[in-house]
Amino acid sequence: MQRLFQPLAVLGLLALAAVTLAVMVGSVPLAAPELLAVLQGGGDPLHRTLVLDLRLPRALAAFATGGLLAVAGALMQVLLRNPLADPYVLGISGGAAVGALLAMLAGLAGLLVSGSAFAGALLSTLLVFGLAHGTGSWTPTRLLLTGVVVAAGWGAVITLMLAISPSERLPGMLYWLMGDLTYAGSPVVPLLILLALCVLLVPLGRSLNVLARGSLQAAALGVSVRPLEWLIYLLASLVTAVAVTTAGSIGFVGLVVPHLLRLVLGNDQRLILPACALAGGALLVLADVLARTLIAPEQLPVGVITALLGVPVFLLLLYRSR
Repeated sequence: MQRLFQPLAVLGLLALAAVTLAVMVGSVPLAAPELLAVLQGGGDPLHRTLVLDLRLPRALAAFATGGLLAVAGALMQVLLRNPLADPYVLGISGGAAVGALLAMLAGLAGLLVSGSAFAGALLSTLLVFGLAHGTGSWTPTRLLLTGVVVAAGWGAVITLMLAISPSERLPGMLYWLMGDLTYAGSPVVPLLILLALCVLLVPLGRSLNVLARGSLQAAALGVSVRPLEWLIYLLASLVTAVAVTTAGSIGFVGLVVPHLLRLVLGNDQRLILPACALAGGALLVLADVLARTLIAPEQLPVGVITALLGVPVFLLLLYRSR
């Protein structure tokens, strides 16, 4: 238990430091005493508005989104036994984005947008795995190529939707597609889903450890392989949909974070999955800080920052997997 607790405590402190930095840094910097005064219920009214209405909700939304994407990537990598698996690379994020945009164009909002994103993510998952299965079991190469093709298809659908959308909606849609936390809603629902996901997955850690060694071995050791695989499909699609509806299409978090954590912490899913929630959240919070400050007062989409970090790692993994 201590072996599991210590890394999570360190990552928890890192996540707390990242959120604190995100709240303090901006066009109006805040010192530690000023932030502490606001958190205690006092402080300058301007500082209270900055912290409680703007920066803290955005930082928490970034943390929840990054944690959800990282956990989804870790689940897909366990299921496929492939370090290249990721909701963005496999086209799941693209399907969720198409579903969410269709709901937005239809004038829907709230849970209906999230439901449409979930339906798109689930459809994309079924497409990728159905097409990649072929006459036998899927292979990492076949699955990766299928995911890339499906992602390209979703990209074409998104381009068509942008071409026929009203011109006044285009700037917001484009920025959202690049991954943007400027207009992220309340972080309460994504945070609760992230917490519930970790609570659900930790007891399944032993079964996921066995599944990571192969479905035949898992079945021989008494694991109900097919229900567990379907549970992973549904959970990965659900959390990807929640992340997409919160902050738009953000790539490579689910690829980079689980791989780096496995290099450091090993491959025990009881540790890796909650660690991904903390490390993925901290990474996206720090990426959002860079997006807000690199060319201030202008802001970059946070998806640009994650792509700049993720593309070299993806190419390195692809090179090593030859």
